[in-house]
Amino acid sequence: MSEVSTEKPPILETPSFRQSGPFILASLTGGHGLFHWFSQSLSFMLPEIRDTFGISTGQVSYMAATRELASGIVAMPGGVFTDMVRPHWGLILACCMAIFGLGWVVMGFSPIYPVVLVGMVLVALSTALWHLPAIAAISRRFPERRGTALSTHGGGGNIGDVIAMAITGFLLGFLGWQGLIKIYAIIPLFLAFVVFWSFRDLGWDNETNSDSVKPDLSRQLAQTRDLFKNPGLWGISLASGVRSMAFVSFMTFLPLYLNDALGLTGPSRGFYLMLPLIVGIPFTPLMGYLSDRIGRKLVLIPGMILLGSLTFLLAPFGQGLTLIMLLIGLGTFLNSDQPLLTSAALETTGREVAAATLGFMSFTRMLLAAVAPPIGSIFYNISPDQVFIYIAVLFAIAIGILIITPIPKPQKIVDSRLPGVPPADV
Repeated sequence: MSEVSTEKPPILETPSFRQSGPFILASLTGGHGLFHWFSQSLSFMLPEIRDTFGISTGQVSYMAATRELASGIVAMPGGVFTDMVRPHWGLILACCMAIFGLGWVVMGFSPIYPVVLVGMVLVALSTALWHLPAIAAISRRFPERRGTALSTHGGGGNIGDVIAMAITGFLLGFLGWQGLIKIYAIIPLFLAFVVFWSFRDLGWDNETNSDSVKPDLSRQLAQTRDLFKNPGLWGISLASGVRSMAFVSFMTFLPLYLNDALGLTGPSRGFYLMLPLIVGIPFTPLMGYLSDRIGRKLVLIPGMILLGSLTFLLAPFGQGLTLIMLLIGLGTFLNSDQPLLTSAALETTGREVAAATLGFMSFTRMLLAAVAPPIGSIFYNISPDQVFIYIAVLFAIAIGILIITPIPKPQKIVDSRLPGVPPADV
């Protein structure tokens, strides 16, 4: 054991600001915002991509399906791997940022639609793997305020979504979708180096130096197998999966609905798409804080009921001022529920399998979400209004699953500090 102690990084003796709670949360939230900025920009561009390649609405839905399927396939093994190599979380995050940029390069230079799907796979893989160490690190760092911290992280995604609609909607008219993507690709390629510097110590603490966390595939697989025996995790993951079916369908078909049914393009379309995202910026951390105080279920179920009801009303009333009010109402919980579901899942398992838990949850969520857009395209082709009824039914199913799923109440932890790092302050 003496050999191990001599390898302890100096960071643990004198903790740097890179291991402080505010820096970890703020930086990972900023990275999350960038991923959402770019991903939401692509959703915004779907009508233009469809017109460029002369493809059908069903083929457009394959982009969202490809993204979710690729993310789901990599999530489970990625989670096991991430738990095993905790000291190298910073390197993983940097590689994810670089591959993310590469995916955008591929899409920006795509001569045919199938090449766009190849770029989408790279974007999906990097996005899925980024979330595993990022969310696991936040969960480990803020165990007593997990809902608040993860919802703050989710709020960064909301800000990125808003930036996407504002900037992409404006620039799209000048540069075209492929020209804009080529410019966007430069940003993550450059930030990969910044990410590595910022998070190179992310996975280190005094526990990291013990033999118990040395890479051990058999032990990690045994712990992962135990996850499959947890009924609470199964229920939460299934509810999250059906919820994601609704969410992905909503974000895929709302831009098409605004373009096809209402004739909105460019900045006008961006205005409507921004409404729920802007509202979500303050509401996401607020819902996280509330769930830490009263419990996840007491926030999740009423919030999902609201989402299902308002989405159902989009079918008959999705125009004019009524559309604006409905989108504002949807924004109160549209992005707030996933951080709460993630917090609930992590509280059913141990911190040593945090990434594996996230991988299992992501695998279930994304595989279910992958089938949602193609199914939604069937309803959309019948009538654009019908797709909103389909989405509302999915929210209703998720509600039913949550009602019967046991979800533990957040536990108060007296001393949440990881050894070797200062107290976490949000």
